[in-house]
Amino acid sequence: MPRSNRPRSRRAAAEDPGEQGDLSALLAGWKRTESRRGGTWNVQPVAAARSGKAYVCPGCGGSIEPRTAHLVTWRADGLMGDASDLAARRHWHTHCWRVS
Repeated sequence: MPRSNRPRSRRAAAEDPGEQGDLSALLAGWKRTESRRGGTWNVQPVAAARSGKAYVCPGCGGSIEPRTAHLVTWRADGLMGDASDLAARRHWHTHCWRVS
C-alpha cells in the first residue's frame, strides 16, 4: 500500500487514542512509590526528550523548562481514587523532590 505524505492535523493527532495521556500511559514506565511528606506518593521520572511543556515546581517555585528532565508525583493513598489523584499530580525538579 502506498504511503500517504499528507501531514496529519493536530486535531487528528489529539483524537488518536494512542496519543492521549490517559491513566494507563502515565502509570507505565519507571514509576515507583515513596513514603514522604506524611503520605505515600507515586513518583515517575520524565525524560528530557518527553518533556515538551513548562511547569512550575512546587518545591522551589521555579520554572521547569521544556526539554528538562524532572519528576511527576501524585498521591498513592488518596481518598478520592486514582483518577482524582492523577489529576492533582505535580511536576518537580528532581533535586527539589529529594530535599522535600
